[in-house]
Amino acid sequence: MRKPARTFQDLIVWQKAHEFVLLVYKLTKLFPKEEIYNLTSQLRRSSVSIPANIAEGFKKKGKADKVRYLNIAQGSLEESRYYLILAHDLGFGNFKEQQLHLEEVSKLLEAYSFSILNSGF
Repeated sequence: MRKPARTFQDLIVWQKAHEFVLLVYKLTKLFPKEEIYNLTSQLRRSSVSIPANIAEGFKKKGKADKVRYLNIAQGSLEESRYYLILAHDLGFGNFKEQQLHLEEVSKLLEAYSFSILNSGF
């Protein structure tokens, strides 16, 4: 059995979300320069919001509060998913790796939310 997380950094979902942010920063360096204040900025902000909300929710006391922050993270994840689709459709590249990583984070977020809602704490 896994030890309980002592910090948000112990959470696998946070670790995977953070890895996604690093992938996004690496990826957006390759976007056209005219996108720096548009798609580049939007994708970076939405991706950073995912692990940031996981971290913020980690220390909240009530189940509802914790899950609310995870739900916000899920919303930012879906926003990021759209920006990857848009970047692909604009011809900025193929983002299969990032999309697969995002799908993994989405499933982990869903499982983490479910476990919080159904736990005794």
